[in-house]
Amino acid sequence: MNLNPRFAPFALALLAMCLINNSKAAIGLDRTRVIFDGSKDAVSMNITNNNIELPYLAQGWIEDESGKKISTPLTVLPPVQRLEPGKNSQVKVQGLPAAKLLPQDRESVYYFNLREIPPRSEKTNTLQIALQTRIKLFYRPASIMPTQQQQSNPWQEKLTLTRQGDHYQVNNPTPYYITLVDARNSKDGKTATGFEPLMVPPKGALTLGPSVAALGSTPYLTYINDYGGRPTLAFTCVGNECSVDPKASSRHE
Repeated sequence: MNLNPRFAPFALALLAMCLINNSKAAIGLDRTRVIFDGSKDAVSMNITNNNIELPYLAQGWIEDESGKKISTPLTVLPPVQRLEPGKNSQVKVQGLPAAKLLPQDRESVYYFNLREIPPRSEKTNTLQIALQTRIKLFYRPASIMPTQQQQSNPWQEKLTLTRQGDHYQVNNPTPYYITLVDARNSKDGKTATGFEPLMVPPKGALTLGPSVAALGSTPYLTYINDYGGRPTLAFTCVGNECSVDPKASSRHE
């Protein structure tokens, strides 16, 4: 059966989408976010070639908050490496002297990228897709590295909500970025209409998408912790101000 030339571009795009959706990354990373301890020179991550038949190249780099590729104050070593089938290796984010010029009273955010490069196919007319992982990289100065006590009493519980008109504002008094991935009006309720994940900057504030009516007077917000877990914060409100109720919140989900 011949394909009408008018539909060829659409067919190729559809084929590519199907391949992407059905593809599993060959190069796996051992975490979903990176915390760079400012008192250390570097942080190492484990990577794995999950393909047991073919070698792959792993290419790493860092982008700033606007998505621009950077080589300082943090850099990736090695920038490219070869992984044999089924083998493990490490990739390192190295701190450069310029890292000490970053704010030392709060976190700075970057993005770590890892792209897999498949071997050249010997077959003709073969479409190859290089999958890429992009995760958040937080530079955390030594001065704000949490103690064991702070780890057991999450700083995310210091978040507050302020009613502003028909919306809530999220206030983050801490020196850490806090990523919120869900908002509900009860512990077992459904995600509030209009909610979109957001990352509240250190000592900053952002407006939640759902209306006050959608969240009610007992909002529940889910955040991502350092380990990729998703604990839930339960808020109680008095007037226009809401604070976290630690006893009603989950810390270890």
